[in-house]
Amino acid sequence: MPESTRSTGLSAEAGAEAPVSPCAELLAHTSDAVRTAGSVLRERFGDAIRTDSRDDLTRALAANDDAVLEVLKPRLTALRPDARWVDDELQSGSLPSGSWWLVDPAEGNINHLHGLPEWAVTTTLVHDNRPILTVVHLPLTGETYTALAGGGAHLNGRTLRVSGATDLGLALVATSQARPDEDTSIVRRIGASVTAMLLDALVVRTSVPATLHLLSVAAGRIDAFWQFTGARADLLPGALLVSEAGGRISDAAGRTWTPDSDSFLAAAPGVHAAAVATLTR
Repeated sequence: MPESTRSTGLSAEAGAEAPVSPCAELLAHTSDAVRTAGSVLRERFGDAIRTDSRDDLTRALAANDDAVLEVLKPRLTALRPDARWVDDELQSGSLPSGSWWLVDPAEGNINHLHGLPEWAVTTTLVHDNRPILTVVHLPLTGETYTALAGGGAHLNGRTLRVSGATDLGLALVATSQARPDEDTSIVRRIGASVTAMLLDALVVRTSVPATLHLLSVAAGRIDAFWQFTGARADLLPGALLVSEAGGRISDAAGRTWTPDSDSFLAAAPGVHAAAVATLTR
């Protein structure tokens, strides 16, 4: 049975504490592991690190990843030894069947290297391409966003809800560059979508990484987020947080989203249809 539908099969007696579900307990242990690993990335943060070549940049990015994974990977493996590990950041498509730890040890790594504060450590347990639980920790602020399939989304234990926005013309929306080496046709599609949203929405934010925008959608601070191509399994953490906070997840045309889709849209229900209309006209 998938982890998201497991139950202890017990009911609490009057006056007794309800039993903790296996998934909730796993989420708590995962959160502890991610926060511990996040402290490593925080210690490595400081002034901007400039590199002279793509190879130097790649080495600097990898050094951050490796430092975090040295702490995080053994802890997660101990929690779920049956779950396989995604060793490299995904570039496209779905995961094979079964359970996987999907981890970005330095989400927003390029920001970290440039001395910018928008970065995090993310960990998601995925079963048959469905996210079961996710943890996103922002070491600089101490914020930890968590979501459990069927169990809601939370920020440091506080329940999250998407915004009640109903007018795209009053909405704050966001998008993110999917990859720095996108095909020219995709880059033009992204540019056209930004232009369309500049005409229809109140304010458009454009920055990386995508997950941090999705945290804000889940928390009701941003009303919609979209992205073309690069709609990979690494969007699953934010998708789970937004959906568990009451938001709508689809592709840009309003169809069911999967990691194989060529676009992604997460929005408050009241502006979802208008966002689809803007992105498809």
